[in-house]
Amino acid sequence: MRIIILGLLIFYSLKIVSGKDVNFRGQSSVWAAYSDAGSTLQQYGIRYIPEFSTVHSLGDNTFFDGEVSVNAFHAGVFEKFEYLSSESKIKLYRLWLRYAATQYEIRAGLQKINFGPAVIFRSLMWFDAIDPRDPLKITDGVYALLGRYYFLDNTNLWIWALYGNTATKGWEFNITSKGTMEYGGRIQWPLFSGETAISYHHRTARLKTLAETLPYPIEEEAPENRIALDGRWDIEVGVWLEVALLKQEHTLLPLPWGRSFTVGLDYTFDWGNGLTILSEYFTLLRSEKIFSRGEGFRFSAFSATYPLDIIDQLHAILYYDWDNRDIYSFYNWQIRYDNWALNLMAFNNPETYQLYPNQPGNILFSGRGVQILVSFNH
Repeated sequence: MRIIILGLLIFYSLKIVSGKDVNFRGQSSVWAAYSDAGSTLQQYGIRYIPEFSTVHSLGDNTFFDGEVSVNAFHAGVFEKFEYLSSESKIKLYRLWLRYAATQYEIRAGLQKINFGPAVIFRSLMWFDAIDPRDPLKITDGVYALLGRYYFLDNTNLWIWALYGNTATKGWEFNITSKGTMEYGGRIQWPLFSGETAISYHHRTARLKTLAETLPYPIEEEAPENRIALDGRWDIEVGVWLEVALLKQEHTLLPLPWGRSFTVGLDYTFDWGNGLTILSEYFTLLRSEKIFSRGEGFRFSAFSATYPLDIIDQLHAILYYDWDNRDIYSFYNWQIRYDNWALNLMAFNNPETYQLYPNQPGNILFSGRGVQILVSFNH
């Protein structure tokens, strides 16, 4: 609560300095879900995300802007209509300030950082946890200082430093050691009919799980380095690639290497209002040596989107787990009218969940079930 109040004070001070009004908007949503996972689960929830923002021009194409928002929600779970648990929380969602000019920008605070061309399985999901099945795309941010420079030939350079983000992010399986800094960068440049990029990130992982399994004390901290290559090109169809490699430095780790790979394509058929199809193949493995046989999972995904009219849109995603021979399916009929959106969703998934292992909403989509989500933006 104190950091929320601090964020509001910062924005009020920015309003006084700039002489500009603070813009206010928000998103409210309510949902209910039913699934036959376990012995039948029912879930409900309500969320409100108020957002305050402001912009102050400094002239010569330079400006300050900023945003502060809060994620306030209550959610509960029932089993056969018997109460199991509930959670209510008000937490800071975004709090950042940015200085921007024609070719560069610097943004500091709690913010969303994401990049890479993949859509469903993102090997470069390093700092967020966006679920492609979530119509609202809710994800926690990270505390970071991010600088970006845009060259005249469309090359752009990113440099970042993170601090205070101890929870797992993206595909991480180990938390970040408290009191340590993360840092990295990315350079992206035009190539043929598209663009490609190289990314790097360093952090110090805390091997809490490994330390708890051993009968003697060990050094829990393990330096971790990641490097990735990605690109997207339009050659009649859209084609993209993401390849990431990870190494944790610790003598007792049985599988210190990690690697992930995503390849995908999309195409929009000129049928009716336009049918867009998308397919991706993804692997995520941990191994003893850099290219030895590893442990992990392999998935394929197929997505189709078709707008019935300017209000209604149909969307479906099918997943296939190559190792467990399981099929996951998700369907959504979205109806938009003015600031309102109604999402009628259905899913048919295994109860033992391998898809997106770090996603907090996995319990919602386990088994077979339906979900109704209503949202309003103002």
